[in-house]
Amino acid sequence: MISDYLKTFPQYILPKQGLTTFAGLLANVENPAIKNHLIRRFIAKYGVNMQEALDENPENYASFNAFFIRHLKPACRPIASADIVSPVDGYISELGRITASQMLQAKGKYYAVRDLLACDSEHSAQFDNGLFATLYLSPKDYHRVHMPLEATLKEMIHIPGKLFSVQPTTARVIPRLFACNERLVVFFDTCVGLMAMVLVGATIVGAIGTSWHGDVIRGRKRAYFKYPQNKDMQTVLTKAAEMGYFKLGSTVILLFADGERVQWQEGLQPGDPIKFGEALGSIK
Repeated sequence: MISDYLKTFPQYILPKQGLTTFAGLLANVENPAIKNHLIRRFIAKYGVNMQEALDENPENYASFNAFFIRHLKPACRPIASADIVSPVDGYISELGRITASQMLQAKGKYYAVRDLLACDSEHSAQFDNGLFATLYLSPKDYHRVHMPLEATLKEMIHIPGKLFSVQPTTARVIPRLFACNERLVVFFDTCVGLMAMVLVGATIVGAIGTSWHGDVIRGRKRAYFKYPQNKDMQTVLTKAAEMGYFKLGSTVILLFADGERVQWQEGLQPGDPIKFGEALGSIK
């Protein structure tokens, strides 16, 4: 545990905002010599499997960001017949029940649902006794986010915040990490009631975006977006449809208000790897 604190300490003194801004600018560079060097170094360092990419040639991507949010060949991620599927590639950081409006961040560390969702008490109270799953995306993972089941888009909130790393070491050390970092909270209606998907920002994450909005521009104040049903926008997203992306790695937190009808897949444990499309849960 001491080593976790030693590894995390520099994050308190490093200029995280400046580093993130610089990384975002560098990741958008389209000069072939620069972007090809960055992409090839990244592939070699993290062992990215380019055979899964829709375009296997690293030099065909316009920028590092274009490479990072690359599409996969559909056959690489078959969609399970389960009621609820994993929205991302990554591994399970934590999952379980929301108790007394608190969620487990890491062993011995909890944080409030209301703080994470940055919504009114009427919204957050609906998740009492619900279920949550925290899914960590490492740098080598596919970084597009998909729908775990069919749902209707209702509301989105962008909350500016800190930019601490969200790797497991940091989660074990920094209190309320996910509730103090920048994040995008998206609410949906589903066949089992209210669902929230939280896309958490982190150091050098250049942008968070959604399929219906594009990159969400960072600001100093919270930004609210309502999505009433209308003929000009398709608000129903089918299971496995793309809903968003990260330009560099981070975490997705999935919450269901109905903890009675929704059940996580039997046998899943913190630390288990999971792929987009694999079975994550079922509905009674």
